[in-house]
Amino acid sequence: MNQIVAVMVHVADVALGLDWYERAFPSAVRKRITDPIDFVFLDVNGVMIEIVPADDQVASGAAGSVVYWKVEDFDASLHRLQSLGATLYRGPGKIELGQRMCQVRDPWGNCIGLRG
Repeated sequence: MNQIVAVMVHVADVALGLDWYERAFPSAVRKRITDPIDFVFLDVNGVMIEIVPADDQVASGAAGSVVYWKVEDFDASLHRLQSLGATLYRGPGKIELGQRMCQVRDPWGNCIGLRG
């Protein structure tokens, strides 16, 4: 294992989830694959954000692993996500090399980590 290729995010409404994450990640490019299934995802610098329906096996919400995204301007990134409806969940806290980190929750309760 040497790099993250995809992050699967479970939401109640896939279309709304795609729209929200597209706004949350300004560099996201919406893409579609059609074989073997028809599937729309967001490409963020080579990482696939896969917005999928929450179900009985995997609900939306904060329940486990959190992916942290490197951001150039921590305050601006946090503010932008909050302006889109994300809520601060943990932090911000100070980490190594004068950086900070936090977690926000998307409108479905999933966590997004920020480091910068």
